[in-house]
Amino acid sequence: MHPEIDLEKLVGDSLYLDNQAHAVVARMRDMDSGTRSQLRRMYSAIRRACRAAEADRQHQFVMLRARLAYTIARHQLRSLDVLEKLLLQVTRRNEARSYERFRDLFEAIVAYNE
Repeated sequence: MHPEIDLEKLVGDSLYLDNQAHAVVARMRDMDSGTRSQLRRMYSAIRRACRAAEADRQHQFVMLRARLAYTIARHQLRSLDVLEKLLLQVTRRNEARSYERFRDLFEAIVAYNE
């Protein structure tokens, strides 16, 4: 079982974000045959959700969590479970900065996984 990502630290500490991205990618390499295209597709969806109107943003992220859960199950990407849990926290908080930091984390994961 991998440790959860601390949302407070993620929002406030860029180095923590970078370390977590490296940790997720390392777990992906150990546990999964995670496809880069799946990650890039999710990242595109996250970027779109971040750009959504404020009134619609939370709904977009709720739907993203469902897509992420489906992707994890369909492609056996157990290393991304920690991101699904983090996304739930982000969605509950419903703050622009949290959404942006989640996007930044995902961007770093995609970059380090290339």
